[in-house]
Amino acid sequence: MRKSMERCQEITIRGILLGVFITIIFTTANVYLGLKAGLTFASSIPAAVFAMAFFKLLGNNNILENNIVQTQVSAAGTLSAIVFIIPALFFVGYWNHFHFWQTFAICACGGILGVIFTIPFRIELVEKNKLPYPEGVAAAEVLQLGEKDGDSGAKEMLCGATLSSLSIFLAQGLKVTSDGFGIFLQAGKAVFQIPMGFSLALIGAGWLVGISVGIAILVGVFLTWGILVPLLSSEALHAGQELATIANQIWAKDVRFIGVGLIGVSAIWTFLTILKPTIRGLKNSLHFSSRSDIPAKYLVVCFICVSLLIIATFHHFISQASFSHSALWTFVIIMSLASIFVGFLVSATCGYMAGLVGSSSSPISGIGIIGVVFLSLCVLFLTHLLNLPMQDKQFFIALSLFATSVVFAVATIANDNLQDLKTGAIVKATPWKQEVVLMIGCIVGASVVAPVLNLLYDAYGFIDHLPREGMSNANALSAPQAILMATIADGIFKNTLNWHYINLGIMLGIFFIFLNFLLSKKSISLPPLAIGMGVYLPPIITIPIFTGALLAYIASKKVSNNAQDQESFKKRGTLLASGLIVGESLMGILLAGYIVANLGTDAPILPFSVPTIYQEIAGSVFFVFALIYLYARSTRKSNERA
Repeated sequence: MRKSMERCQEITIRGILLGVFITIIFTTANVYLGLKAGLTFASSIPAAVFAMAFFKLLGNNNILENNIVQTQVSAAGTLSAIVFIIPALFFVGYWNHFHFWQTFAICACGGILGVIFTIPFRIELVEKNKLPYPEGVAAAEVLQLGEKDGDSGAKEMLCGATLSSLSIFLAQGLKVTSDGFGIFLQAGKAVFQIPMGFSLALIGAGWLVGISVGIAILVGVFLTWGILVPLLSSEALHAGQELATIANQIWAKDVRFIGVGLIGVSAIWTFLTILKPTIRGLKNSLHFSSRSDIPAKYLVVCFICVSLLIIATFHHFISQASFSHSALWTFVIIMSLASIFVGFLVSATCGYMAGLVGSSSSPISGIGIIGVVFLSLCVLFLTHLLNLPMQDKQFFIALSLFATSVVFAVATIANDNLQDLKTGAIVKATPWKQEVVLMIGCIVGASVVAPVLNLLYDAYGFIDHLPREGMSNANALSAPQAILMATIADGIFKNTLNWHYINLGIMLGIFFIFLNFLLSKKSISLPPLAIGMGVYLPPIITIPIFTGALLAYIASKKVSNNAQDQESFKKRGTLLASGLIVGESLMGILLAGYIVANLGTDAPILPFSVPTIYQEIAGSVFFVFALIYLYARSTRKSNERA
């Protein structure tokens, strides 16, 4: 097997062209969903499936070539998360269309920096650290099964994929089941929530991340919905208000910023803990071998070229303001370097978070919020340093958001790069070839983002920002994440942002870092970053991750201690969990295509609607059935027939 793999070509013209084609489709779908629902789907696994199907039609399927295609597409698909920040320039009234070259430069340069910054972390976080990388492992399983026609493991993955694809089709396609529910309870004046999400892909992610991360996330959920929201709601609840409305408002406007502070201080701590191995990784990258990373000398040249392009982009943006020559270049140099520096700091954290819970579940918008706060403060500092008048706050707010866009591009790719390199490590791919293709994917994806954004804006507009008279907000795109970013930047410059909750989150983060340090002496892990995710992310995402981790833990206790049984259980569980992620990803793309084809009207497939209460009941029944099935299938003995 190894000899045949060594003769296989990895980077091919047909692979690159196929990657470009798939990139255009997936990036378009991701941009649309990001603007409409504030979420994107992971594109690596669907891209791997598409590549395998295409190359098998040609009669010469190659696991390493397939891996290169999914690597290229996943970079471009991930970069589409830039829509969480770029439309904020509309919401602050600065842009009225998306400038192609500025958007392209932000996405391409930021993405390439994301690749460069995470390369030194590969040895420490991918090869040495035992992070689960759920989506990276799942993609590798897909690629390996594509090489083994008739392998019994394919049945496990097919079972998981069928189950999760059916679940999301029933919920988001036919709309006969729900994605989850939240039961809101009142005790005195305090509001509590018992949440549950039904995503089987997140169950699969939870299965792969393990019980330690799952418990840490649950701690964050309990801290949010069992303590913080009830305490704050007791002061805000008034007669006649719905419990769900007031609780969700308190979480979104107040408690979520506690999560931002918690994630921020945990991110800094994470960076400090891997600083030493990062420096060692930089030194090791000076040595080149056929299966190592891009040599440091090439990375340095690439870094310098990209940095100069970023400086040129900032000069073009800032020159539109009426500054003196010295003030202009001060802003250009400081903001360029600040965005690059912040991007470097967050890249390690994003890679670590992706390793913990996967790229899709990683709270990348939390990192964006940290970037908005820091860079807005940088702009404020420069205005005071240069003694500039603050009449034109709109420009300074826009500059902060523009700089944060670079950080966001770095963060999204850092969030994805190590996941792809994990896949490559499992299938014995060449790291430097993957890294080169990741950069190509960034460039291709960056060229798609601006035209698609302009197309969607012209077709639907954004809520309260419509391109033509006579249009309504009914079909307008909400861009919820971008609105949040614009609100934060605006609040900093107008002094309306409540720092109290961010500071509270920082103090909680310090406490959990110290607690995790004490627990580690007893070989117990409670990652503070995962606790921050439990606070920041909605429970419909976090609870299924914990449920999947708990299900895997309970199932492992059912299996005998026999080494063969344990190994069989581990393989079966990994394949089932990977299948859950694969199925939901593929069905998500099909549904995204349907939505786009129907011009964003969310036209129902069925000619009738199902009341919410019945959707929740049906969703609960299907979800419980799925968990029982997964438990029974994963714990069956090796000699039992499927």
